[in-house]
Amino acid sequence: MQIASSLSRLGPYVLSIVRIVVALMFFEHGLSRLFGFPSPMPTPALFTMYWFAGAIEFVGGAMLLFGLATRAVAFIMSGEMAFAYFISHAPQSFFPILNRGDAAILYCFIFFYIAFAGGGVWSLDAMSERRARAGLKLAD
Repeated sequence: MQIASSLSRLGPYVLSIVRIVVALMFFEHGLSRLFGFPSPMPTPALFTMYWFAGAIEFVGGAMLLFGLATRAVAFIMSGEMAFAYFISHAPQSFFPILNRGDAAILYCFIFFYIAFAGGGVWSLDAMSERRARAGLKLAD
């Protein structure tokens, strides 16, 4: 019983940690796609599907890292990963282990969860909510 209450109490902090780690990994994908670092990838032509994917990964990853507009950004990135899975991976095989779509599915669902759960306590969104509540208390 005590373990369950400790885990429950730590949940918002773990949510923030998961958000930060996933955001850094996703940001790295955008950085590689748009700028060829750390993985050298050819830079896609401006305003192509791959360029938009890189822009969502780069900008969305940075915004998610700081927890800024977390729910909207996570929802957009979840959609991007669903789109990527069905466009790039699913046509190759039904099974994710064969079509190498595991990461796209995992990203899709972790972003979908974050879209509903929010950014956790260590986010700019949470900081602005705390400030807004403190301002309301002062005005009363």
